Amino acid sequence: MERNSGTERSAEAQAFARSMRELKERSGQSYGTLARVLHTSTSTLHRYCSGEALPAEFVVVDRFARACGALPAEAVELHRAWLLADARRRAVAVDIGVPGEPAPAPAPAPAPVPAPAPRRTGRRLLLAGVAAAAVAALAVGVGWLPQTGRADPPVAAPGTATATGGTTGGATGGATETAPATGPTASEAAPETPTGPATTPAGATGTPTAPAATGGGPSPASPPLRAAVRSHVWAAGCDHAYLAEPGPSAVPPPPVEADAPAWAAGRKAVHAGTQIVEVTLLGTGPDPVVLEDLEVRVAGRRAPLRWNVYEMSQGCGGGITPAAFTVNLDAPRPQARPVAGNDQGEKIEAPAFPLKMTSTEPAVLRVVASSTGCDCDWYLDLRWSAPTGSGTLRLDESGRPWRISAASPDRPVYGYAHERGHWSR
Repeated sequence: MERNSGTERSAEAQAFARSMRELKERSGQSYGTLARVLHTSTSTLHRYCSGEALPAEFVVVDRFARACGALPAEAVELHRAWLLADARRRAVAVDIGVPGEPAPAPAPAPAPVPAPAPRRTGRRLLLAGVAAAAVAALAVGVGWLPQTGRADPPVAAPGTATATGGTTGGATGGATETAPATGPTASEAAPETPTGPATTPAGATGTPTAPAATGGGPSPASPPLRAAVRSHVWAAGCDHAYLAEPGPSAVPPPPVEADAPAWAAGRKAVHAGTQIVEVTLLGTGPDPVVLEDLEVRVAGRRAPLRWNVYEMSQGCGGGITPAAFTVNLDAPRPQARPVAGNDQGEKIEAPAFPLKMTSTEPAVLRVVASSTGCDCDWYLDLRWSAPTGSGTLRLDESGRPWRISAASPDRPVYGYAHERGHWSR
């Protein structure tokens, strides 16, 4: 949930951190209480507020502002500060050649210009471009300004991707921030035993059947909600493991959580034993949307991969265990079961359906899936209803199922020895 490439202590990052501290102090809430809302650890939130780290995604900033009771103007200003700090971090990372940092996409020009601007002329031009983009984004309210009856959906938050879903009787699909799922080699794969809809080919969009209308009126032309999906969420921001076929000499050091999608894609790695998916849902119209249920779909089961296990951390922990839905993919008919969390001894109530959300009040679903016996392909169907109709939103990996594999017990487990600079057993 954070970016930390040694560049966060810029003037822009310090200004952003100062704004966060001011909102926190005025709210009177503790770091632990606010960290629970952000689904992160207390120490990570403290680093955000001290300027030592920067959130990788705006959705974290949005939740923080709402939890602190920020006014619309204050939320807009905090968004602007985050955009500038993130732009500075990217500019510095590109200039010094930080591995794994993509070059920033050029900001859209507000009006035609006589000649095209240079692709990149340093930090100052990059910051100016992102500031212009920030002004354009802030003009539409970023989901905080009052609704004006426009039919346009809210602008997607920076750093997130949206999942699109079908209406009653229509097709569904999804998108996330991660790279396409990869399959095992021919020598590794065992015959697949489908237990649900067939696995979608790479790049295609799945079309599970949506439930019939329930008398709420005609079905809308598009679902009145959108979703930002993160499928590489680590427990406490550090505890996770991947299966990868290459040996330790060919595997680079573990990344921070925010860079995990690119790291895993580069190794063709698969989640080892456990995968945490976080879905942030926001309404796109004036009416509230009711989230009715979350259905687990297993698209394929194979024998566990006989690959190496790479642990992202050899020991970490946080004061918060977020409430979540847990899924046992080994069950004949897996279900999403609500489980309570814990905040330093204080119980966090388990999530429960139905849930209501609007265009200004998002809903966040955290799903922890696990397997000890299969290499599984899976996705989620979210059933929703609204005054205009009802339907199902498919949540997956850009139209493909997510993938998690149990680790074969005889396979080596590697942890990274930072003091020696290599993986060791």
